[in-house]
Amino acid sequence: MAVSIPGSSQSNFEQGNYRFALGALTSLFFMWGFITCLNDILIPYLKAQFALSYTEAMLIQFCFFAAYFVMSVPSGALVHRIGHQKGLVAGLTIAGTGCLLFYPAAQMHWYPFFLLALFVLASGITLLQVAANPYVAALGPAKTAPSRLTLTQGFNSLGTTIAPLIGGALILAAVTSATTDVEKVASVQFPYLMLAAALFGLALVFAWLNLPVIHDDTVGQASSKTPLTAYPHLILGAVGIFVYVGGEVAIGSFLVNFIGEPTVMGLAEHEAANYVAYYWGGAMVGRFIGAAVMTRFSPSSVLGIHAIGSVLLVALAMVSSGKLAMLAILAVGLCNSIMFPTIFSLAIQGMGNDASRGSGLLCLAIVGGAIVPLIQGIIADVAGIQLAFIVPLLCYVYIAFYGFSYFKWYKTQA
Repeated sequence: MAVSIPGSSQSNFEQGNYRFALGALTSLFFMWGFITCLNDILIPYLKAQFALSYTEAMLIQFCFFAAYFVMSVPSGALVHRIGHQKGLVAGLTIAGTGCLLFYPAAQMHWYPFFLLALFVLASGITLLQVAANPYVAALGPAKTAPSRLTLTQGFNSLGTTIAPLIGGALILAAVTSATTDVEKVASVQFPYLMLAAALFGLALVFAWLNLPVIHDDTVGQASSKTPLTAYPHLILGAVGIFVYVGGEVAIGSFLVNFIGEPTVMGLAEHEAANYVAYYWGGAMVGRFIGAAVMTRFSPSSVLGIHAIGSVLLVALAMVSSGKLAMLAILAVGLCNSIMFPTIFSLAIQGMGNDASRGSGLLCLAIVGGAIVPLIQGIIADVAGIQLAFIVPLLCYVYIAFYGFSYFKWYKTQA
């Protein structure tokens, strides 16, 4: 990526003229982490309000993460046409509109309307991610880009950690204390109206900012004709992203109901929601620890070890009860921490000019967050919530296979 900065010299840019812009961008990472994790609170709320089965409740994640698959390519085309800054404004506006749709959805008490609102909201977040990531690298010297990326990802994890606490207090606790249907409806309307106001406010900020113009260094170069199937480590890595996102989201989606099971902790939903923060908080802490560990050990081996740890913890949660079962499933978050960035980087390793096409395939694989929780929901309705965790367990088995056998597949195309 190359940048040009309207009305400013490159030296001034490198001296930090865009620190405010970077701070505003960091807030975006926090916001979409917060919104994504808020689904874990929305699921038990809507499940109770509409008397849904687990399969029907998992349509929440299906509609949300399906937007990544459906809208990633159109979002890329839109950003290419209107530019990254306008793409940010458009993404924030669309996401804010999705939040606003929660008001009539709750007023009408119609579940399909909630699903539509989630799809619109996720479409805006997809556009945000397509437009925002290049700016993180652009807003400062190239040599410090990794530290900026680590910072922004850390704030994304902060959002996922805080969301269950706030969502549990504003939505689940409010429903518990509500005495009328009007109060129950208002418990979900207010938080999403506040999110809409924040997103529209950020849209105004980014419309006002004087951000650098990003140019793709690959423009004008001949596109590679090498098929992506020539990179087996990429194809297997795409499956890894699919099952990782699916497994992580599936566990988070079921945590409130799992902890509320009589054989586990038997907690009320608003109390169980507080423990969800430990799952996502573990991922936040583990991300920084893992970054240091992987400077001394093979990333593929570290990935495999983390995946084996997840397999053992999920298995323990399935066969145990009480506090042990709860602690085991929450500890999976710590193992999750390094998986996404590690799989992503391993999958595009050695691809050269084909890396951008490989990255596009990996982004599409995020649709696992839509499909895997739905499969787990079907099994939960048939066999019970505890046994349904066999689905993420199998996801982690595959990730362990990918980590430990990575070099075999990488050398196949080398």
